[in-house]
Amino acid sequence: MLNMNKVRKNIVIQGLGFVGSAMAIAVASKLNDDGKPIYDITGVDLPSGPGQERIDSINEGRFPFATNDKTLNNELQKAIERCNLRATSDSNAYSEADIVIVSINCDLEKQNGQVKIALGNFTDSIGEIAENISENTLVIIESTVPPGTCEKIIYPIFQNAFNNRKLDINKFYLAHSYERVMPGDNYFDSIINYWRVYSGINDESADRCESFLSKVINVEDYPLTRLSNTIASETGKLLENSYRAVNIAFIEEWGRFSEDAGIDLYEVINAIRMRPTHSNIRQPGFGVGGYCLTKDPIFAKIAARDILKINGHDFPYSSQAIEINNKMPLVTLNKLKKYFNDDLHGKKILLMGVTYRQDVGDTRFSPSEIFYNEAKAEGAEVSAYDPLVEYWDEVDISMESNLPNSTEFDAIVFAVPHKEFNQLDLTELVSGNKVLLFDANNVFTKDQIIIIKENKLNYMSIGRG
Repeated sequence: MLNMNKVRKNIVIQGLGFVGSAMAIAVASKLNDDGKPIYDITGVDLPSGPGQERIDSINEGRFPFATNDKTLNNELQKAIERCNLRATSDSNAYSEADIVIVSINCDLEKQNGQVKIALGNFTDSIGEIAENISENTLVIIESTVPPGTCEKIIYPIFQNAFNNRKLDINKFYLAHSYERVMPGDNYFDSIINYWRVYSGINDESADRCESFLSKVINVEDYPLTRLSNTIASETGKLLENSYRAVNIAFIEEWGRFSEDAGIDLYEVINAIRMRPTHSNIRQPGFGVGGYCLTKDPIFAKIAARDILKINGHDFPYSSQAIEINNKMPLVTLNKLKKYFNDDLHGKKILLMGVTYRQDVGDTRFSPSEIFYNEAKAEGAEVSAYDPLVEYWDEVDISMESNLPNSTEFDAIVFAVPHKEFNQLDLTELVSGNKVLLFDANNVFTKDQIIIIKENKLNYMSIGRG
């Protein structure tokens, strides 16, 4: 049980996914000058399936997801030892909360052939909070939500609940502050030492959110940015992700050009990056994955239509970017198919990496899933290896526990630049056989490429001509 020291505020984190679990640990790690914790943290998730597994994992001092970030695991263990972090499925935790941080997914779904925002589970969770919190509680929406969600959906839910419970709606506070978590080696650090944007449904809500974030974030080096209203901050997260998704889609056509022109696009890009105004130009690769970039670019389009009720906003660039990015893994597949004389039937392919980005154990919306399914449809026999994944839920297969012998395969496709792959001895990996090494995502280091050329290994890539 937590040390329910009444001097400390109680923070409840709803949703113990990749972001929520890390946020819970980050908040629990904040200490006073005397070395004592500032907050008591309770993480809340569903009582069955993956939710219960996450609850049990956190209570046992284990981060619920595969990660290379040692700081994250170390800080979790310290919090458990201090008794200021626990996880539960009991919704009664909200009644003791001073602050509730909502970190749950907001998904898309198809209804009658039209893409809509699936708000059912999200609003159910919000309703549960509204039915349990006390007056003067601050609720911070950390989830990526469509513009207008806080003002037009969440706030009315709390108004109705407070009215029904005979509570003062003027003593409820709602803010929005989107995270910029970067899962990987600097998972924990990307919460503490990174810029935050926030807003409130009113000035008092924004002020309270600022006060809390200032105690969690290193604001001296990473000052907070306050926006005028929640629609603005909700839009900010979507615009950030859409900008990135469009840039990735843009470079894909140049990658295809470089293949046909016989040039190394990475060489060209590195030259362009010397110009400060172009330092963030993207590179061609295997595609876009993860929970955000695959859907966020069309959130605003749907929100304009269904929530804000404003017309004429189709977001053509953002919508097209998603379509292009979804097709990027097929560029690799088509090159592979061409190499095998347009016939992948019976070809044995080893897929190296199935997560959506390097050094992260998250397989949601991974480009590897698209490649895997399409390669199987072409008749290929596909095996997969990823040092951070034991079971690939999306395609329902067990992963290779150890790096397989290359002699069993016709091609090895490197899809994710995990650190482990950067350190492979490729000559030892191929063991002199004619297996094709396919670098689909700029996985190989300069030294590995030199070894490939010196040993005349069978090699193909994306974007290198």
